[in-house]
Amino acid sequence: MMKTKRWMTYKDNVKSSFRGQNAQHNHNRCGTHEDSAWLEEAAETLQGGGLVAFPTETVYGLGADARNTDAVAGIFRAKGRPSDNPLIVHIADSDQLDGLVKPYPTLARKLMELFWPGPLTIVLPVQSGALSPLVTANLPTVGVRMPDHPLALELLRQAGCPVAAPSANRSGRPSPTEASHVLDDLDGLIHGIVDGGATGVGLESTVVELLDEHTIAILRPGGITLEKLRRALPDIAVLGGEDGVSDQEEAPRSPGMKYIHYAPQGELTLVEGSPEQTEAYIAARLAEASARGERTGVLAFSESIHRYEADVKMDMGSRQKLDEAAARLYAALRCFDEEGAVSLWAESCSEEGIGRALMNRLSKAASKVIKLN
Repeated sequence: MMKTKRWMTYKDNVKSSFRGQNAQHNHNRCGTHEDSAWLEEAAETLQGGGLVAFPTETVYGLGADARNTDAVAGIFRAKGRPSDNPLIVHIADSDQLDGLVKPYPTLARKLMELFWPGPLTIVLPVQSGALSPLVTANLPTVGVRMPDHPLALELLRQAGCPVAAPSANRSGRPSPTEASHVLDDLDGLIHGIVDGGATGVGLESTVVELLDEHTIAILRPGGITLEKLRRALPDIAVLGGEDGVSDQEEAPRSPGMKYIHYAPQGELTLVEGSPEQTEAYIAARLAEASARGERTGVLAFSESIHRYEADVKMDMGSRQKLDEAAARLYAALRCFDEEGAVSLWAESCSEEGIGRALMNRLSKAASKVIKLN
């Protein structure tokens, strides 16, 4: 095993324990002499074919030079990731698209102008030989995004190369929103981590594909919501999951479309129904599990969490502020593991706005989904 170096980019960074506290987006110091030296070393590690985890506004990513097949292969080994699952490429400037992708629709340029930097990945036609075939899983396309995080952008600029970066966790585990989560999963398997504190959005980027100049399909929901896209582009058809876009293809066109993701070690049941139905169902199941001697956990909203009797209770915030729930989700799932909870239940939420992405991640993390309506 290699030694994983930790580049600290702010003071007083300690491993935090999730206890219902909202993740704070650290607008990190970036530009002091000390920080520049750390980022330069991290960038040189990427240039030399190493694996570097770094913060974005969504989750921590595990980066490698997207042109270097040996380096990219290291991502798959470290994560235990299936080789047919493509990787997203991160850039610091849209000029880097030259030589990476073929000519793309005007609509793609419009999306970049509206939402970059930000949590939007755009699937574009890849230039032959520009990237390692492992990045694209031998597909004719590649997902590209420009992260909205000062440390990520500066690291990418200094590295001077396109960086393939899936979430920095073992495949199938909850994505990391703090550096400590990365180390829990990958310590000794990667060369280093740029520690920038807790991330902001907390869920991975939205992935879109352009079907033509007038139609966008959402392949994976995220921080750029269906509603935001439709408001920004009122003359464009934006298709979501309810429009028949499938995430169960044999060859997934983007990350998050095929495999089980984000799962805690215990058995998580997602319960869909009215708040009253959901509370009654979960309360009864918690009582049954406790009677069997199982350590229980519940993931619930502030309006109802006090009604449950569980060994571990994760407060997701108000149902009226689902952005808070999104930011808290992965840390909460990891906390269940830390506390040894094995029988877990989660409340559902509205699929408006960020709720669509939240429910997407919960359904993929769950062992089963109970629909009460």
